[in-house]
Amino acid sequence: MQGELGHRFRPLAESFSLPGRPLGLCRFRLHLAPLLLIWLLPSLTSPGQAQPLSPASALPEQAATPALQVAPPPLGAAALLGPEPLSIGGDPIPAAPSPLPMAPAVLEGPSGPSPAATAPGARPTVAPTASPSAPPATAPSAAATGPATPLDRAVILDRQRRLLSLMENGRVVRRFPVAVGMPGWETPVGRFQVLNKTENPVWEHPEKGTHTPAGPANPLGSRWIGFHQDCLGRRGWDGEHMLDVKGCVVAGFHGTPHRWTVGQALSHGCVRLYEEHVRQVFDFVSIGTPVTVLP
Repeated sequence: MQGELGHRFRPLAESFSLPGRPLGLCRFRLHLAPLLLIWLLPSLTSPGQAQPLSPASALPEQAATPALQVAPPPLGAAALLGPEPLSIGGDPIPAAPSPLPMAPAVLEGPSGPSPAATAPGARPTVAPTASPSAPPATAPSAAATGPATPLDRAVILDRQRRLLSLMENGRVVRRFPVAVGMPGWETPVGRFQVLNKTENPVWEHPEKGTHTPAGPANPLGSRWIGFHQDCLGRRGWDGEHMLDVKGCVVAGFHGTPHRWTVGQALSHGCVRLYEEHVRQVFDFVSIGTPVTVLP
């Protein structure tokens, strides 16, 4: 065996000899012994020889224990500095940049879809639409409504200001000064309506029962518009003497031959207007027109 090795490696030993100083075979063997072992190991092992088993493969399959989950090491200096960079030929290889930290996407408030809308198989919600057969709603035109009806008109009396306002569609169209009832004979306050209308009325004295025909001397003037009636009677001082009225009494708008009384509290409960004004009120109202008397 020794002669065979010397014969095989003598050319290799002569190639490593220096000029003038041949390297002896023994010295060559001492220096290259590790290399010889590595090179001869595959040839010394026969193909049919069994390879030694590793400890892991020697164990039966049933006895193999599952791999343990090892927790990552705590964050220390090595984790902060990162892994050591690789190098090729002394030049470091730049590491791939790590992705920037991003906050998780959150849908909140009304801008995000509801869970029901994003669930698998969910159907989109469609806003209801009007039926094609239904005609669109339109505001009534003035031609369709026609002229103002009596219900669109109203009369408001302000006793304190002694002012009568004619209302149409919620706005004042005319105003007139009036005379109202004196203390003790106040014009009734509340909500009423026009009960009757009379042209050229005949006046009946409330206490004596006498009648005054239509004309310039008639205390009611040329128009009467009644809006209140009760049967409670009246009793009080009228500025000249005590009046005691039995039975039913009425209150209304009317004209007067005594123009100087308009704007004062001098009547027995009725509302006096100038003749030219009471005619306008007479034409403005109808039976059933609302009348409101404010304190």
